[in-house]
Amino acid sequence: MMGAMASLQHSPLAPDKPLPGLIPGDLAWHLGMILRGHQTRFAEAVEEMPCSVRGYQMLSTVVHHDPANQQALGAHLGIDRTVLTYLLDDLVAAGLVERVPAPTDRRARKIVATKQGAALLKRLEARVAAAEQALLTELDSIESAQLARLVSKLSMAIHRAQPGANPCEAMDHLG
Repeated sequence: MMGAMASLQHSPLAPDKPLPGLIPGDLAWHLGMILRGHQTRFAEAVEEMPCSVRGYQMLSTVVHHDPANQQALGAHLGIDRTVLTYLLDDLVAAGLVERVPAPTDRRARKIVATKQGAALLKRLEARVAAAEQALLTELDSIESAQLARLVSKLSMAIHRAQPGANPCEAMDHLG
């Protein structure tokens, strides 16, 4: 908590002043609306994916982040290991991933994408990119690039300050 307070003291904005152009609390409303818009478009883009958005996130993580084992995959996504097992069972049954012995620990299982899984991910990534572009139609290309940089910068700062935080838990609290 001291680190968070120290970073607030070095912020160009005073902690007791509202963000320019926003009434205190409006930031949450705006972020919530953006999240809801994204969730709707994202779910539609990946509707053919077993386990929907979670399945897409799992397959994307396997392909792009190559977690060392099943436990690392669950930790990266913030998914309980029991739930993770059921989700993986569905993806295995669909032929999108397979469990193989982890190279560093033969007792552990590494999750790898199949050719079918990699091909589906590639198709769905194109749909997700189009859905995200549709979400940003009110912004020009410079504004879209700025938003992407700023959102990435802010989310990574929060992740560094709260490395164990699970973004899915925040979404569960949206009413």
